[in-house]
Amino acid sequence: MVLAPIFAQEKGGQRGGSREVGGKIPSHGPPATKAPARQQKPVQAPERGGAPAPARAGGQAPEQGRQPSAPAARGFADKAGHPDVPHVHSNGQWVGHDSGPNDPHYHLDKPWEHGHFTGGFGKSHVWRLAGGNRDRFWFGGFYFSIAPYDFDYTADWLWDSDQIVIYDDPDHVGFYLAYNVRLGTYAHVLYLGNS
Repeated sequence: MVLAPIFAQEKGGQRGGSREVGGKIPSHGPPATKAPARQQKPVQAPERGGAPAPARAGGQAPEQGRQPSAPAARGFADKAGHPDVPHVHSNGQWVGHDSGPNDPHYHLDKPWEHGHFTGGFGKSHVWRLAGGNRDRFWFGGFYFSIAPYDFDYTADWLWDSDQIVIYDDPDHVGFYLAYNVRLGTYAHVLYLGNS
């Protein structure tokens, strides 16, 4: 009688009470085991980060101590069914990454204040978010925050489970681009250091 509960928990090769449905583990609820922070299998992520935007005349950095305004209703849904946030097409086009290096929304007085991210870039380095929120999130011992101008673009990110890929930002010094594999969207992020 003492061993009966132990055998009941291991039924179907699963521990912790997970139940199989039709031979599969249900997709809802927490996984039976914690997935590694970085996965090696290929995913549907862009081959490269966004290309540098063409230079625009008239762009200026914000005045010292002045914060840029909130995002204007810009509209990123370039085709029916596409998200209305910055996203990446299957051909590698980064929709919404076109403001150029003088965009005041992505100006930093102290670029790389916390150093450079060294965990690996591009689709061969897929990271699973391990917690946090738009102000501070982490994976694999690395900490980031979403650029304030991009806060609304990450409203549907799952901060404890989404997979992301980090790319260099070719236009905005001090920022990286975090691509959300599940949604096909991205946001500008700041590196906050590692533990």
